[in-house]
Amino acid sequence: MGLMDKIRGEFIDIIEWTDDSRDTIVWRFPRHDNEIKMNAKLTVRESQAAVFVNEGQIADAFPPGMYTLQTQNMPILSTLKGWKYGFSSPFKAEVYFVSTRQFTDFKWGTQNPIILRDPEFGMVRLRAFGGFSVRVVDPPALLRELAGTDPQFRTEEVGEYIKSIIVSRLGTALATAGVPMLDLATQQGTIGDRLAPALSQELASVGLSIPKFVIENISLPPEVEAALDKRTQMGIVGDLNQYTQFQTANAIGDAANNPGGAGEGLGVGLGMALGQRVGQQYQQPYPQQQPGYATPPQGYQQQGYQQAPPPAGPPPLPQQTQWYVGANGQQLGPFDQNGLHQQVASGTLTPQSLVWHQGMAQWTPAAQVPELGTLFGATPPPLPPQG
Repeated sequence: MGLMDKIRGEFIDIIEWTDDSRDTIVWRFPRHDNEIKMNAKLTVRESQAAVFVNEGQIADAFPPGMYTLQTQNMPILSTLKGWKYGFSSPFKAEVYFVSTRQFTDFKWGTQNPIILRDPEFGMVRLRAFGGFSVRVVDPPALLRELAGTDPQFRTEEVGEYIKSIIVSRLGTALATAGVPMLDLATQQGTIGDRLAPALSQELASVGLSIPKFVIENISLPPEVEAALDKRTQMGIVGDLNQYTQFQTANAIGDAANNPGGAGEGLGVGLGMALGQRVGQQYQQPYPQQQPGYATPPQGYQQQGYQQAPPPAGPPPLPQQTQWYVGANGQQLGPFDQNGLHQQVASGTLTPQSLVWHQGMAQWTPAAQVPELGTLFGATPPPLPPQG
């Protein structure tokens, strides 16, 4: 008689599973067509569950503990087999051990971008990735819906199924979160905490739950990130005219330190640009001379000096400063002085509102700008007491 024949001829009196892997969810006890001895010892360790299956039908499930198999603690199996009370003969049944610990080595990511509508940027495309953990909460449902008769059901066999559900739910979660695109990074934890219960509810029918869902990163397409970088640079630069002058001065210094070749060409170009700028300044109208006689230098005769011709009309009015106001997260303007009075009257412009005009280094509260001191007026003193 061979070794396998000897093994097949014995009754099973100890049933247990010592898991030496990190990715096995379900493991079928190797029975080798042997019968299980009545009063056999069943050991179910912590983070395990044992499920008996009789001829394809799920019978009794056992939580962690040590059991002596009898008809009293196997009511479903006793009913399926028609055992009477006190039945003590060996029997045949499949025993599946299910790991109920958390499996934390799952990763997810969006293969294709998710299209969302952002209140500031309009239609945007986002990509995201992260991790999640999985736990079995209903072993019979898992065997019935996913594992089946698989003798060793592993995490890789259920990972893709869960990832597809995550991606389908992620777009809805981001769209309904009501978080602007630029603030998503600060809300990743909150969105992940909302997604975990929703995913667990959807996976409850197959006996699984998602105890933890993590969003590690939400990113934009490269071209959108480049545009945001440009926008950030413009905000840091501030006054573009002053920045241009500063860059021109630096370029002149670089050209002087690099005579010949590119330095000479750069110097010629900068010289032409400066010449045009000086010419524009000289073309600006000078203040009109007051009517009367021109006054000659002291010691010269009065002859030859003629009365200055009267001006054709008054000089142009000075250009009013154009102001911008920051209110409710939006940039309003430009406004002249009258426009600012209207904003104060409507309550949009307050002493705490941020204002800016060309030449200012940064946005400043209106109360700290001397030019706007007359907009808000002074608070009158209290009325004197009535005598």
